[in-house]
Amino acid sequence: MTQVRTLITSVILVALTASGVLAQTKRYEPNWKSLNARQCPKWFPEAKFGIFIHWGIYSVPAWGPEGTYTEWYWYWLREKKLWGAFKPYDQMAYPKFHAKNYGEDFEYQDFAAKFRAELFDPDEWADIFERSGAKYVVLTSKHHDGFCLWPSAEASKTWGRPYTSVETGAQRDLCGDLAKAVRKRGLRMGYYYSLYEWYNPLYKTDLKRFVAEHVMPQFKDLVTRYKPAVIFADGEWEHPAETWRSTELLAWLYNQGPNPDEVVVNDRWGKDLRSFCGDYYTTEYGLYANKEMSGSHPWEESRGIGHSYGYNRNENVDDYMSRTKCVRTLIDMVSRGGNLLLDIGPTGDGRIPVIMQDRLLAIGRWLKTNSESIYGTTAGPFQDLAWGRSTAKGKKVYLHIYEWPAGGKLDVPPLTNHIVSTYLLADPDRSTLAVSRREDGGWQLDLSGHCTQKHATVVVLTLDGPPKAPKKTEAAAGDEDEQR
Repeated sequence: MTQVRTLITSVILVALTASGVLAQTKRYEPNWKSLNARQCPKWFPEAKFGIFIHWGIYSVPAWGPEGTYTEWYWYWLREKKLWGAFKPYDQMAYPKFHAKNYGEDFEYQDFAAKFRAELFDPDEWADIFERSGAKYVVLTSKHHDGFCLWPSAEASKTWGRPYTSVETGAQRDLCGDLAKAVRKRGLRMGYYYSLYEWYNPLYKTDLKRFVAEHVMPQFKDLVTRYKPAVIFADGEWEHPAETWRSTELLAWLYNQGPNPDEVVVNDRWGKDLRSFCGDYYTTEYGLYANKEMSGSHPWEESRGIGHSYGYNRNENVDDYMSRTKCVRTLIDMVSRGGNLLLDIGPTGDGRIPVIMQDRLLAIGRWLKTNSESIYGTTAGPFQDLAWGRSTAKGKKVYLHIYEWPAGGKLDVPPLTNHIVSTYLLADPDRSTLAVSRREDGGWQLDLSGHCTQKHATVVVLTLDGPPKAPKKTEAAAGDEDEQR
């Protein structure tokens, strides 16, 4: 009988494992040694391109001097100072604008009732995201002002007023509505979550209680409701991870969360921890990382199409990246082994500004032909080429040509491999390009007679094995040191 029970148990375990129910078997302890041993789910570094969305009650005033983050409207309104890598500005710019347009007695939190999102169509947003070629979406569920885009009981309780999009303004579960639409399109849904809240009464008076009674249950509620594939934590920098109880939260997420095999988290879980924890590291306009990003650990660059993450009515066309700049920014991040999380800032009434739609769709049109050179690739063997960038996948190297070579002759640095074939990725006939070997071991490709593509033209090199750069000689290494 015992043998029969054992056999039945084994059969059940095999069946459950095969179905994915028991796919997550490792238990994680609430310490960084254990948590950092986790392997990043494979889907994330292969996805390469995501859409960031900064949307909240700051989207109602939607204003700031060019070069500032409008989602910080309340902070700069109260603190009466601007900081960061911005131009010198009138430190009273926000208070002056606010008093003139809304009155000195109008509180920032009163914008909540005006955040109606009456033109928000989640299916329309999801359609744009799918057409952009993005593989995942990350919405600000709550920024540093504490206002929530889902029915969070903790938000209204600790603020002492209706402070969610379900109770005031839009009177909709914006997190849930967008998640449904995005997932219908086959994209993964994630959320940005701020650990701290600038002026939350409980945060200002009793930090320990704020974490225990607000952050812990609120975070778990968000995760349990929506099963996010990505969690982008932020607002961690005022306190160490021990104060935020971050390792406890992440151990719960990995062990008891609803989708432990899918979810990925970033590195913003405590003061000075960026680039030292998390499934992936983050940069922001190339800033705020403790390490130089490379392909050794999954990482992601986030930035806006303009400068601000939240919509800024004060930005004009020259403040936005061109279509070409958007495409090449994606290529550049991928060529170094990273992802791009490109931000849009919708309006308070729920529209994606047309210029942002235009840029996303331009990326999508380019990817429709060239997706093979982006998705699932790794950092290229050639970095910061004068004429473009490179990515790699298996035995293939993808050369992204920005500057078309004079006379159509493209010089490619040396590899120890042999080239099996070369062709333009946009060429449906895969016509072979003429190749000659240079004295230094590199190659020259003959592109004459071929047309360029908008933004970047991709040449595929199929090699006799994974790309290998030649070893540097001692003399060459010495010369390089001299140049430094």
